[in-house]
Amino acid sequence: MAKSGLTLLSATASHIEAILFVASTQVSERELSETLGIPMREISAGLLELQEHLVKHAHGIELQKIAGGWQLVTHPHYSEIISLFRDVSERQRVKLSKASVETLAIIAYNQPVTRSEVEEIRSVRSESVIETLLSHGLIRIAGRKKSVGSPLLYRTTDRFLEVFGLASISELPSLEEISIAVSQEENQ
Repeated sequence: MAKSGLTLLSATASHIEAILFVASTQVSERELSETLGIPMREISAGLLELQEHLVKHAHGIELQKIAGGWQLVTHPHYSEIISLFRDVSERQRVKLSKASVETLAIIAYNQPVTRSEVEEIRSVRSESVIETLLSHGLIRIAGRKKSVGSPLLYRTTDRFLEVFGLASISELPSLEEISIAVSQEENQ
C-alpha cells in the first residue's frame, strides 16, 4: 500500500513494531506468535518486512536479532547524538537532599515566600538550598516583598509541577492530608 509516497507496514509488522517498541528486552518469535495469535511463519515475514522498512526509509532505529529474540535498537550512526542526549538528560535529572525537599515544600505551600520566612519555618539558614533549587529550575524569583529591605520572593515553577507530576499547584495534598498520612505511617 502506498500513501503519499510512503510504504505502509502490514498489520502484522505494525503490531510487532509496537510490541518491540515497549519491550525492555529482546522478544522471541514464539512470544510474538503467542501474543498476537499469529503463526510463526507470519511473524518471521512481519519481522523481515519491518527490518527492511526501517532500512529502506533510513530510520534512527533498526531491528536486530539479539540473544534468540528481536529488539529495536538505535542505529549505530546516531550513537554520538544519543550519548549527548544522555549526558544532558543526566545533568537535568533532579536529585534533592532532605533539606532541599523541605525547603521546596515550604515554598510550594507558602508562595510567594521570602528566604527569611523559609528560614524561620526551618529554623536553619537556607540560602544555599534556595540557590540549588533555583539552579534546578524548581523555583524562581517572583519579585520583591514590599517591606523593609525589599527581600526577594520565591515561587515554584512549571518545572516543579513537571517533576512532581502535577497539573497545577492546587493538586498538592493539603497539610491535613499530609498530617494524616504521616500519622498512619508512624502507626504501622
